[in-house]
Amino acid sequence: MDESAVIQVERLTRRYGGRPGYDAVRGIDFSVRRGELFALLGTNGAGKTSTLEVLEGLAQPTSGTVRVFGQDPYRDRRTVRPRIGIMLQDRGFAADLTVAETTKMWTGTLSTPRPVGEILELVDLRGRAATRVRQLSGGERQRLSLGLAIAGQPDLLFLDEPTAGLDPENRQNTWRLISQLLESGTTVLLTTHYLAEAAELADRLAIMHHGRIVGLGTPAEIAGIQPARISFHLMPGATLPDLPQAVATVTDSGKVLLDTEDLQLTLTTLLAWAATAGIHLADLTARPASLEEAFLAIAGSDPISEPTEGAVA
Repeated sequence: MDESAVIQVERLTRRYGGRPGYDAVRGIDFSVRRGELFALLGTNGAGKTSTLEVLEGLAQPTSGTVRVFGQDPYRDRRTVRPRIGIMLQDRGFAADLTVAETTKMWTGTLSTPRPVGEILELVDLRGRAATRVRQLSGGERQRLSLGLAIAGQPDLLFLDEPTAGLDPENRQNTWRLISQLLESGTTVLLTTHYLAEAAELADRLAIMHHGRIVGLGTPAEIAGIQPARISFHLMPGATLPDLPQAVATVTDSGKVLLDTEDLQLTLTTLLAWAATAGIHLADLTARPASLEEAFLAIAGSDPISEPTEGAVA
């Protein structure tokens, strides 16, 4: 057990319905380092929520060990809870309270809260302070939930789909706020269905599938599980040369698709051949594999398989 990690999870399982029952989490291991943003990804039903409930001290594991700040988040909840902030997608706000009243009521439960005005400024709701919660849009409720999660200046912040329902501008503003929190030393555990969000913000991530972690590493490491792609239209009559570490597919429209494990080497060889032969590669594009492609490939894997080879802790 690494006591220096903010979160340490070893062989965590969570079962519903006793024996026999349903294993929502099946023996997972991961850690979250101080000051990093760790993204927990997965399809619906993958076990993310069941894992978060244990980490947040809301439920006990069926087996395994979980430590938050070196303590059991369930048994030592009174000492762990003041140091964490939790953003849920639905907090059950009182509809007749204003935004300011809701925030003031929440800060009254905290030992070292931020001022109400500062909280509303951080989530761009100062102009809606006198508005009743029932009159807020879904995106505004989401921002209010984020404001309450950071109200106590937590050392560890759990964010469950923090940008769901937000327009692009407010999503960017939320990303900016999260980055500021990270710079101030806050550790963040994020769940999201926006893979671009995870790729942009996460230092490391884990992909869950049927209760297991099937991919673990940095966004680039996870994306690197899939090959890079080069595409172009080849002139009629031209024959491709032997390209290192690449597999070529030609579509019915004559478009060439090259999947490669070494994008730079394959692209360099291809361009040198085209220049020497005087061949024009129309509509040429080259791009590395994306996190989305890797996620879709992993999510479609055998649910009882081991973590994807090449993914690292």
